[in-house]
Amino acid sequence: MEPAILVITLGCGLLVNRLGLPPLIGYLIAGFALYLFGINEASLPLLEELANLGVTLLLFAIGLKLDIKSLFKAEVWAGASIHLIGSMLFFIPLLKLLGLVGLSQLTDLSIEQLSLLAFALGFSSTVFAVKVLEDKGDMQSLYGRVAIGILIMQDIFAVAFLTISKGEIPSIWALGLLLLPLAKPLIYRALDKAGHGELLVLFGLVMALVVGAWLFEAVGLKPDLGALIVGLLLAGHAKSSELAKSLFYFKELFLVAFFLTIGLNGLPSLEDVALAMILVACIPLKIAFFCYLLTLFKLRSRTAVLTSFNLGNYSEFGLIVAAVATSKGWLPSQWLIIIAVALSLSFLFAAPLNNLVSAFYQKYQGRLKRLEHHPLHPEDRPISIGKAQFLVFGMGRIGSGAYDELQAIYGGGVVGIEHKTELVDYHKSVGRNVVHGDAADTDFWDKLERGSGVELVLLAMPYHGGNLFAIEQLKQRNYTGKISAIVQYSEDADSLKAAGVDSIYNLYEAAGAGFVDHVIRELEYFKSCDGATEKT
Repeated sequence: MEPAILVITLGCGLLVNRLGLPPLIGYLIAGFALYLFGINEASLPLLEELANLGVTLLLFAIGLKLDIKSLFKAEVWAGASIHLIGSMLFFIPLLKLLGLVGLSQLTDLSIEQLSLLAFALGFSSTVFAVKVLEDKGDMQSLYGRVAIGILIMQDIFAVAFLTISKGEIPSIWALGLLLLPLAKPLIYRALDKAGHGELLVLFGLVMALVVGAWLFEAVGLKPDLGALIVGLLLAGHAKSSELAKSLFYFKELFLVAFFLTIGLNGLPSLEDVALAMILVACIPLKIAFFCYLLTLFKLRSRTAVLTSFNLGNYSEFGLIVAAVATSKGWLPSQWLIIIAVALSLSFLFAAPLNNLVSAFYQKYQGRLKRLEHHPLHPEDRPISIGKAQFLVFGMGRIGSGAYDELQAIYGGGVVGIEHKTELVDYHKSVGRNVVHGDAADTDFWDKLERGSGVELVLLAMPYHGGNLFAIEQLKQRNYTGKISAIVQYSEDADSLKAAGVDSIYNLYEAAGAGFVDHVIRELEYFKSCDGATEKT
């Protein structure tokens, strides 16, 4: 039976992907299809274990990429809290009204049960949002960071509920976890020694599943919370991004199992589907509420819209809350299937919506800008480059060297652009004119004030895709100056030339030529020294 499961899952994923929708929708459909063939969760206990691993690794990966300080920003903690409370105040009377008009699933529910349902429906999907952000390459954009921050806050609320719902007081040994930060130097040293191959992958799995999930569960806490906290503990290490990438395919594969298990819970009745569709019809209101709240916190309307659309769905954590509630008899079992259908339909609704968000904003930006509150959020204000003549994108070692050389020759008019905050702070501290921005992020280009005097743009970013994206954005803004780029591979040079780059510097070729020049000079120097010695 296992080969058939793999074939059906792959087939559904490929079919949905060809339609321009995220493959995860295909995995949901595959789950329902498998249920039709008589397969359920009870017959596939391993699948549920893999699903749990997927969620655990997802939270660990989020922790690796999260700046803990971002959770203390008002638009994150207050935005998430107010939205959840507002959602509950909306859904409780709505569900009560639907029960009064005759929907049998809601007729006999108490106010406590309605509150529990409203709580579950107040979350947005971490899995879906992260997937969309990763596909767009917007994880580090402002709207991406705000969306992830809000999702983390929601996950913390959900994990708190799940911990309380266990009905067990955590072990006294749970207090020992407060000492975990003291082990940080030792953990960092182990990460340094893990290298870049299979040991790095194994280190990540041990940290997520043993130090995180198993250790926290052993003292009576939620394992998912442990994975998230251990990820946060490692977030400050230089190799945290590489560690997240090394676990990427494990996480993606196990999450396939998670989406399959949703469909394996059972098939809904027509009444269940109708109720789920009513719930999905409420998503535009959910989006509008997020958008209004985020503009109150002085984010630009564009940032608020992008964030809100990313959060416009229902959550797998809401489904987990419902699963716990039904297992304990707090909710009728049919509600697990209803929320599963609403979750699936919300993904179908949200996937094309996220593809159309830019067009939506362009059409209604005049009205949306009226929501903005000035002065704007410090991170969302226009980016000024003054009277720059030269722009250097990517202020690593090569970009910094290019910046200094241009500065030495022309005496000014050079501006560096770098997406890493710590690098920006360093360059400013040593007197370089560097602004914070990510050239691979459309949000940066939207905020960048146009400078008419720019003569040369130097692309010194390490990622070829980022350089190509920057060239495309420059063309869209009718830039007429020169463009130079640095490449690592000769095949990248061809695509850059086709894109319109004027001059290209191949790192390896130039390094080889420079190395030979250096050796020749050294040899000539030693020969001259030997000749002088012989004469004496």
